[in-house]
Amino acid sequence: MTHADPPSPGLPPTPGAGVRVVSVPHGGPYVDAVLPAGVVRVGDPGGASAWLERAHLAARATEVDVVHLHAGAGHPGPAEPEAWAEELQRLGIPLVVTVHQLRDAGPADHDALLAAVLATAEVVLTLTVGAADEIAERYGRTAIVVAHPSLAVPDPELGAERGLVGVRVGPASGAVPDPVGMVRAALSGALSGGGRLRVLVDAAAAPALDPGIVALADAGELEVVRYGAGEWAGQLQQLHVAVLPERCGTHSPDVEICRDVGTRVVAPSCGWFADQWSDVVPYTNDERAGLDPVSLAAAIGAALTRPMPRPADRGWREEQRTAVREVHGEVYAQVLADRSWA
Repeated sequence: MTHADPPSPGLPPTPGAGVRVVSVPHGGPYVDAVLPAGVVRVGDPGGASAWLERAHLAARATEVDVVHLHAGAGHPGPAEPEAWAEELQRLGIPLVVTVHQLRDAGPADHDALLAAVLATAEVVLTLTVGAADEIAERYGRTAIVVAHPSLAVPDPELGAERGLVGVRVGPASGAVPDPVGMVRAALSGALSGGGRLRVLVDAAAAPALDPGIVALADAGELEVVRYGAGEWAGQLQQLHVAVLPERCGTHSPDVEICRDVGTRVVAPSCGWFADQWSDVVPYTNDERAGLDPVSLAAAIGAALTRPMPRPADRGWREEQRTAVREVHGEVYAQVLADRSWA
């Protein structure tokens, strides 16, 4: 493991350079995209992060300068978040938190996690103004808003089919409790808008589709496509409209992929997806009201009447990602400098 000395007190730090950062999770498309040049990434990829364990923190505290928790980025948080956050404070390790999701359909108490880590974080980041306002209202913390960076580059060999609507489904879950109802509503919207529906299934997860969806496919009313690792962006690029089916959530990497490749998004009312990208058509779907199938069908129909958006300008997206990395570097350098002077 590589080590780097922290900036000397009294000298202006080079933003992020040499700072030893534990990212939780260790990596992933978003985490990799925002990591500043020169930052030393501490830890090992794969599985649950050992840095979520208090004993590991105490034993390895001298090996890290900053812990950056990406809350709601598709990984488990600490089992005892309040005790974990207090252990970081006791060890003098600054905590930076990026709030990806304000609600989560998983079994863990996501609100308790956020309450614990936001109470002690040195800096809070999030991805939209709407989420920042919600964080201020619910937790009394001011969050720095940083744009979600680019996650995909369009494949010049792939074309998009006008009128093609896609929705990813799997077994029933807390996020999508009724996949058959979701598919039927999406099918209604696609047909009313003069298009057709493609159901997308993750081949690695290999879920058994609900018999109701299989019956629709067998009757020729929709198409089922199973995609493999590394094929998701290409699947989204082939669509005119992509439907986000989850009834809970705040931000979505799929919105950014669709922006990158030029696919219109129909997104649920539960989050701040339209703050991520203005070219989003909303429909009613949240934890309290559930799915309104009429709203979804109408949103898909409206989205199909609009032309397919152009892929995002690559130069602008690269500049945006550079700016986001610079913000992260400045945050790391500042919290480390603050601790050096403490």
